[in-house]
Amino acid sequence: MTAMDERPVNADTLISEIEGHLLAEAARAESRAAAEAFAQRLDWLTPAERAEVERLYAEDHLSLTRQTWRHIAGRCLDLRGEYESRYRALRQRVLVGCLVGLAGAAASTVIVLAAR
Repeated sequence: MTAMDERPVNADTLISEIEGHLLAEAARAESRAAAEAFAQRLDWLTPAERAEVERLYAEDHLSLTRQTWRHIAGRCLDLRGEYESRYRALRQRVLVGCLVGLAGAAASTVIVLAAR
């Protein structure tokens, strides 16, 4: 149950949300670190300019990370749809094959019994 709304919380959902927050914070930290590393190479900048370059670089880096995640998530959904479609088709083919095999076995049994 959550403290705010007293509704039951699914543990998997809660874990996914926590994982998402941790992943987002890791991306922010990575963006800040990349920005600092970039700005260190520009030793002629004043402290104010360096801070502005770091801020802008971190924003761009984080934006690119978000775009990449969205692209990957979209591709994952596409692949999931493709695999589900192929799995359904394969399952239908196996079922039809089993039914044809059973029908053949039943027909063979009838023929053998009728020949006696």
